[in-house]
Amino acid sequence: MSKPVYSRILLKLSGEALMGEQAFGIDPAVATQIAGEIGEIQQLGVQVGVVIGGGNLFRGLAASARGMDRSTADYMGMLATVINGLALQDALEQQGVTSRVVTAIEMRAVAEPFIRRRAIRHLEKGLVVIFAAGTGNPYFTTDTAAALRAMEMRAEVILKGTKVDGIYSADPMIDKTAERYTTISYFKVIERNLRVMDATAVTLCMDNKLPIVVFNLRQAGNLRRVVMGEPIGTTVSV
Repeated sequence: MSKPVYSRILLKLSGEALMGEQAFGIDPAVATQIAGEIGEIQQLGVQVGVVIGGGNLFRGLAASARGMDRSTADYMGMLATVINGLALQDALEQQGVTSRVVTAIEMRAVAEPFIRRRAIRHLEKGLVVIFAAGTGNPYFTTDTAAALRAMEMRAEVILKGTKVDGIYSADPMIDKTAERYTTISYFKVIERNLRVMDATAVTLCMDNKLPIVVFNLRQAGNLRRVVMGEPIGTTVSV
């Protein structure tokens, strides 16, 4: 097909996506590669929102399990997503892609506060909008933030970039007989506890009939292939 099948997408990235082969932190080369993929689809006329996690820097749930107050740990995790958002913004703008970081927690010195209509206007102008700080509330993951922002922005799809090429019946790194699904329903994802996104996020997408496409972001060109409608990865829908 010569034209993208989506005009507005929400790209969900884990914080680990920025680590590359490192054990911690941000690999500038990986950030540059991801920024290049985003810039490529932006040039096709696709409006792009991004929600990024913070697990490469701080994981609130893990800190909570070790005795830290859950709300405090989650707020620290939200700040980690802002660091990642700024890193991605820098990588984008080094490639000439104009972007905005908007945060659910106000920190005007480094990013805009999230205002829905302003964020939509940025998308309409062709800017990449990076949504950071989750929902601004503890006890909610960045998966749920991605689902929420996708609804608010009226995105047509959530594209979840991962290190595997779709959703499997079991962990393909452990079970070599694991089956990859090309399509699967929201209900089966929840029923089988497939951990694509957390149950709250999947349920929110199910209630609003928003499809999720899970694909391998590490393979160069895959993001473009998805928006052009090629059948890669796994689609979660009704």
